[in-house]
Amino acid sequence: MLNVGYIGLGLMGKSIARNILKAGFPLVVHNRSRAAVDELVAEGAEPAHSPAEVAAKVDVVFTNLPDSPDVESVVLGPNGILEAGRPGLVFVDNSTIKPATARLLAERLAQKGIAALDAPVSGGDVGARNATLTIMVGGEADALQKVMPVFEAMGKTITHIGGPGTGQIAKACNQIMVAAQMAAMGELLVFAKKAGADPQKVVAAIKGGAAQCWTLDVKPPRLFEGNRAPGFKAYMQAKDLNIVMESAREYDCPLPLTAETHRLYQSMLSMGLGEQDNSAVIAVLESLAGTELLDD
Repeated sequence: MLNVGYIGLGLMGKSIARNILKAGFPLVVHNRSRAAVDELVAEGAEPAHSPAEVAAKVDVVFTNLPDSPDVESVVLGPNGILEAGRPGLVFVDNSTIKPATARLLAERLAQKGIAALDAPVSGGDVGARNATLTIMVGGEADALQKVMPVFEAMGKTITHIGGPGTGQIAKACNQIMVAAQMAAMGELLVFAKKAGADPQKVVAAIKGGAAQCWTLDVKPPRLFEGNRAPGFKAYMQAKDLNIVMESAREYDCPLPLTAETHRLYQSMLSMGLGEQDNSAVIAVLESLAGTELLDD
């Protein structure tokens, strides 16, 4: 049984860590704010006061943090994972960060005999709670095989994409599609409303055909109820699109549709709606069209 560490107990991380604990793995946890640590300690986890302390006690250490600089600091900074990690340790990052950062961390950790897996996840807070996440993995196959029992406690679809950074490339591709679907759904709902058709009936009609997708299956019922509370917060969607666009520039790959979707999410943030669900990007489109989905 692997000893596991988890650093970063936010909306996703806490649920993932809880599922690892439920699966029977000894778990050491660390987070900047202590409330989530205390909650998991009450359920059987062991607390730690720094990333270095976690790394020194475990066989596998996970991170789930907001952005590339956060992960880089936890791994390479003072009292970080690199400082205390020993040869044979496996580092797994569930965050969504730049592929270039994932490759840098893998290179630095390898110099000390530490394997690295970039393993971002998709499935939102529901997937994290229900252990049904999709996990995209970049890194060495041997390290993945070692960690696979832990991944199986977290998710249902685990795919080895390739070498370091490729898990993050897959997640960037995922976010291109997710953001485009959210924006397209918002456009069709606003268009239907303004053009005089019942948006609920329109969705019922088209989701049985070629337009069917997870977004149309899951999000419209919440929007029709006026519920824009987050499953995945819009400011995180905007952050992920920042990563996509920065990485696209690095690889000299134009992404014109994603660039426009990125602008819609930036507008949403400027409207003060960053804490709402990523589907609430419809608010930007409502504003542009001068209509509201639920306005009678």
